Amino acid sequence: MSIKEIKALTFDTGGTILDWHTGFRCAFEKAGKEHNINRDWASITNELRRKSLKSVLNLGEHSPPTYNFDGGHKKALREIISEYDLSQFTEKNIHDISYNAPHNFIVWDDFPNALPKLKEKFLCVSFTLLSFKLIIDTARKNNLSWDAVFSCEGIGKYKILPEAYETTAKWLQLDPSECGMVACHNFDLNAAKEVGFKTIFVKRPSEWGNEEPPDPDANPHHDLIVDNFKELTEKLEC
Repeated sequence: MSIKEIKALTFDTGGTILDWHTGFRCAFEKAGKEHNINRDWASITNELRRKSLKSVLNLGEHSPPTYNFDGGHKKALREIISEYDLSQFTEKNIHDISYNAPHNFIVWDDFPNALPKLKEKFLCVSFTLLSFKLIIDTARKNNLSWDAVFSCEGIGKYKILPEAYETTAKWLQLDPSECGMVACHNFDLNAAKEVGFKTIFVKRPSEWGNEEPPDPDANPHHDLIVDNFKELTEKLEC
């Protein structure tokens, strides 16, 4: 990989940086306890993730988006409530699970020490499906200092549409080849590579809790594959 070409690192944030599974699962458990409901909350959490992700991928392809990922979380949760017989959940429970929980996600513990080191050498931006407000809130909570936040909410085209990646490079005033997409998801990296980004796969074996991630093994065509962010700082000589 021609590391010398990279001037900016664009980070997938939900999953790669933030532990969504623990945050949602704990919120489900709290609501369940309130109503004396016992379910496999870990499994339901992952179903919420699948549904909400499906609701935003490629959003804006045919018409301007009418909701952001916060809306996607709420929409997916209402489907979960219907499918899993959770009608006892109140509107407050719904808000706590779909909004308060993700806006308070905790960062994976290998990232806070790595970010300042990476910033010494590269522009480091959150490039995410998640809403602007969610990234602002989680950055403040976890003491993360991004150089910029590029949410698909503002771009108007959601990953994995090529326009999302092209716009991010344009806003950075860089050629796509000067951008390194960092993610634990092959679908995101593959789309970035299609428009010319360098791609860096960071393994997150616990992203889905005890369930194996949908794509745990990095596509071998990625430019760099690392086990964690400490290794990434070493590979990038930060």
